[in-house]
Amino acid sequence: MSQPNSSSQIAADEREDAQASRLLTWLSATAIAFLVGIGAKAWLADHTTHAWVLWSFIGLIGLNMLYFAKTRNRNRQKGGLIVIVGLLFTYLIASGGESNTGPLWFYVFPPLLFYLTDLKTGTAVLLFCYLIAAVVFQFPGLPMVAAEYSMDFKIRFFATLTFESIFCFVLEASRLKARNELVILAETHEHAARTDELTGLSNRRDMQDRLAMEFSRYQRSGHHFSVALIDLDLFKAINDQYGHNVGDEVLREFSELMKTVIRQTDVAARWGGEEFLVLLPDTSLLQALTLAERLRSKVARQPFRFRGQNLPVTMSAGVCSIAMAGSLDALLKQADVNLYTAKESGRNRIAPRVRSQETDPPGAPPVKPHS
Repeated sequence: MSQPNSSSQIAADEREDAQASRLLTWLSATAIAFLVGIGAKAWLADHTTHAWVLWSFIGLIGLNMLYFAKTRNRNRQKGGLIVIVGLLFTYLIASGGESNTGPLWFYVFPPLLFYLTDLKTGTAVLLFCYLIAAVVFQFPGLPMVAAEYSMDFKIRFFATLTFESIFCFVLEASRLKARNELVILAETHEHAARTDELTGLSNRRDMQDRLAMEFSRYQRSGHHFSVALIDLDLFKAINDQYGHNVGDEVLREFSELMKTVIRQTDVAARWGGEEFLVLLPDTSLLQALTLAERLRSKVARQPFRFRGQNLPVTMSAGVCSIAMAGSLDALLKQADVNLYTAKESGRNRIAPRVRSQETDPPGAPPVKPHS
């Protein structure tokens, strides 16, 4: 199953990494406690070399914990602990530990490895550890190898370790699959909660969040932005005369047309009914008026048809820049006032108006900008 790449996925990865780091901290502390106890037992049994080697691993684990506390680098924390544990298990297999029980500690490794890494990396590291164990078992006369194991122990060790490794692999694969399915489901619900079902545009909730973020950016860095509040003229007449299905199709077609006019950085939302709101980041009032006029002109020329009959679809818009308002509420209220001005001036117009040969529809009366 492919890994979803989204904000939900990133958030899930962050939570899982944070949880893994906390778990590793506790595991490291537990490992230190065990090494202290086992080392002390070896010391009392006059296995001083074995005791000192075990205690040296306490230092390595402690250094790994200190490094993470200083850098908060989770990947280095995971990698460091895997290397340390791998070296410890290699030593225990080569030395035999006490009474040749050292290899038994290796059963801790597969679940830890698959939890801390992905399945491919975990499998590769595990196969490498298998190779080391096989070399130690097959060539007991190698330098640093002090233990000899019976054939019966070797067979049982590899058989049980293989079963455990496969079991851990299947469990982790199932966990990852279920996790990714939940992430995709959460992403789908989040998308549905922020998208207008009919038009596929952002809905009012999503637009309000985006407006808040854009206003915060404006307050921090002074990046101006504008909005255009758009209304389809006499839309109720289309619903009454042709039916709501035709009205819905007009809304969808208008939304697709609007997407071809606005920029990739702009955000269009269905604000309610036949009203739409376009957020225009890094845009002055004049630039916003130019874009709104381009959209108005394109809508006026677009043939909206039903059963071979042209539908009377035009739009009016009220445009406002954040420079003309002190808050989001004031911005939206002024855009609404400007939209009302455009409607009262005959519809199929943009307000406030900049008189020019290019922007005035034929026969348009002069309209003063609404202050």
